[in-house]
Amino acid sequence: MDINPKLLNEMSTYGIVDYSKVVPGEVINWNALFTLKGLILIVVGGFFVGFGTRYGEGCTSGHAISGLSNLQWPSLVATVSFMAGGFAVANFLLPVILKL
Repeated sequence: MDINPKLLNEMSTYGIVDYSKVVPGEVINWNALFTLKGLILIVVGGFFVGFGTRYGEGCTSGHAISGLSNLQWPSLVATVSFMAGGFAVANFLLPVILKL
């Protein structure tokens, strides 16, 4: 599998250098779970997923697939919000957390 060199450089700034498996071992392992980074990613992230599902009155795929195919306005708003939140977290918050 070829990985873009720019991505390799960016990931190395977060401490991720092992690409021998599909998921980086530096992020997903039992030792990483019991760190501040692991607590934030697993516990706090899990809370936000559960909260968002309850607050949004459904899961992301339910709104995006079923709601949009039925032309429901609330599902469009929910799907756009999910995508915007995901982009923001992936591009702004996750790099900060991975550098902890």
